[in-house]
Amino acid sequence: MSEPLKLALVGIGKIARDQHLPAIAAEAGFALAAAVSRNGRVEGVPNFTDIAALIESRLPIDAVSICTPPVGRHRIAAQALSAGWHVMLEKPPGATLAEVHALEAQAQATGRSLFATWHSRHGAGVAGAAAWLLEKQIRRVDIAWREDIRVWHPGQEWILAAGGLGVFDPGINMLSILTAILPGPLRLAGARLAFPAGRGAPITAMLEMIHDEVAHVTADLDFRATGTPRWDIVIETDRGTLTLTEGGARLWIDGVEQPGAAIGEYPALYQRFAELIPAAQSDCDLRPLTLVADAFLLGERTETDTFVF
Repeated sequence: MSEPLKLALVGIGKIARDQHLPAIAAEAGFALAAAVSRNGRVEGVPNFTDIAALIESRLPIDAVSICTPPVGRHRIAAQALSAGWHVMLEKPPGATLAEVHALEAQAQATGRSLFATWHSRHGAGVAGAAAWLLEKQIRRVDIAWREDIRVWHPGQEWILAAGGLGVFDPGINMLSILTAILPGPLRLAGARLAFPAGRGAPITAMLEMIHDEVAHVTADLDFRATGTPRWDIVIETDRGTLTLTEGGARLWIDGVEQPGAAIGEYPALYQRFAELIPAAQSDCDLRPLTLVADAFLLGERTETDTFVF
């Protein structure tokens, strides 16, 4: 059996502690070799305040997983690729499409893997949903993606700043599922975005999309919803209705729950990263981020009440 790849985790915040560290520990293909963060630390490995310090240390590293906010992530990833390391990006993969395209070109030129991850695509019901929808005519799609920013992003002011995506930080999870399971192309037709006073990113959004130039797709995104979150996708077809609930974790066909199999969203990501690296392959599907960019381009903007964490 080959030695595990030496991995550095960059950005030690809530998502890194809740998801990445347990997934790395469970994946035999990787061994955590270092952590990089301005504020957080991981016990048992060398810790660095920035990627430049890690590079200067000459610590043997094979790959990095970057969990920082999207603004500024391009610089970190470009430095890692220049150091000869494979790179995995937490969603969204960058603050702009151009940044990620540049990283793709750099990865190809240096013979390294670039993996733009979409963890929600590995929900237990997602693969079954995609299989069931094949060769069916989609008639309508209705989506509710509603959660409490104070619960899921406590005190994270960056998420409502320009480049932080606001409600599209969770909303892009829905778009990643939708682009994975629908059998035809999806485009944005319209959007309404509500920005809290003084903030640079929306806290609610209503999206109108078209699937395969036929089916109407609506999505209601709300980052202020209290109580139990709703992460639901309902798809009416010519041969029944499919429902994904709990962010893709549970699949229902005509009201009957279907069995699902998954190793867990983040363990699946690291398993995929371990598969890409030996062949220096990249996996960068930017359709979810493109739809978000289109919403900012096309969306009608309104201002809503001041928001305080």
